[in-house]
Amino acid sequence: MNLELLAAVVETGSFVRAGERLGLTQSGTSRAVARLESDVGVRLFDRNARAVTLTDEGRRFYARVAPLYAAIEDAVDEAAGSAGRVRGRLRIDVDAFFARYILGPNVERFLARYPELTLEAMASDSMGPIVGEGFDAAVRFGEPRPSALVARKLLETRIVTCAAPSYLARRGRPREPGELATADHECILFVDPQTGRPFGWDFVSGRRRIADVPVRGRLVVNDVKTAISACLAGHGIAQLMAVGTRDLVARGELVELFPKWQDERFPLYVYHPSRHLPPAKVRAFLDFVIEASRGAR
Repeated sequence: MNLELLAAVVETGSFVRAGERLGLTQSGTSRAVARLESDVGVRLFDRNARAVTLTDEGRRFYARVAPLYAAIEDAVDEAAGSAGRVRGRLRIDVDAFFARYILGPNVERFLARYPELTLEAMASDSMGPIVGEGFDAAVRFGEPRPSALVARKLLETRIVTCAAPSYLARRGRPREPGELATADHECILFVDPQTGRPFGWDFVSGRRRIADVPVRGRLVVNDVKTAISACLAGHGIAQLMAVGTRDLVARGELVELFPKWQDERFPLYVYHPSRHLPPAKVRAFLDFVIEASRGAR
């Protein structure tokens, strides 16, 4: 069974590019795919003019065999005396905020450490089926939902309530979280991707908690960068992650409003398909992300 071909088609999204990677002609690739589907007994791929994607049956099949194929690759490396060799192409699906504030500032160090590795970091707002889309790992903020993926917590960042000096000069500075429920203040609301509704605003101080303060605002966003930009421009008050606002606060561009109510935390997780023998490149990436995340809390 040609698992190498299966992996190449999934990763490239094209029979032609998969064939070029493996040194096959277009007709040879088509025949090999047809033999593979015949061996499995189901149609594995949907074909259209723009791309080749896995069918539902193909996604389930690939989710089962991808860890086995990766283990075979590692076994070949080990037999060749290079078990720790990190090489090839690593594709990761990353949260855009993580990409900007953690991955970007540290990626040169990672690539310098592994000169035989090529990294493809695709930023998106939500995580799709990473195996079916040819990704080796994914990084996302928020608590993990039930899935077959292995989830590993990297960090928990503080949630801080911030406003620009221009906003505070115009509207005044609230002294307690409850004041945000009044008409005197405009808040920037952020959509929870799991519910489609704005996140509630909670405030935590040790064992004390104020839940679901009824804030109001005319701007609702689903992108952290937009929320930060609007907050910097003085539009309103925002609840943001400390990992992306520390420098802005230090420079005085944003003001943290409630220093006694900053104990709420938001987690960052890395996901990968298999707990058993992940490829060397995935192990290297996991170690790097944990290392890079240590200073980002």
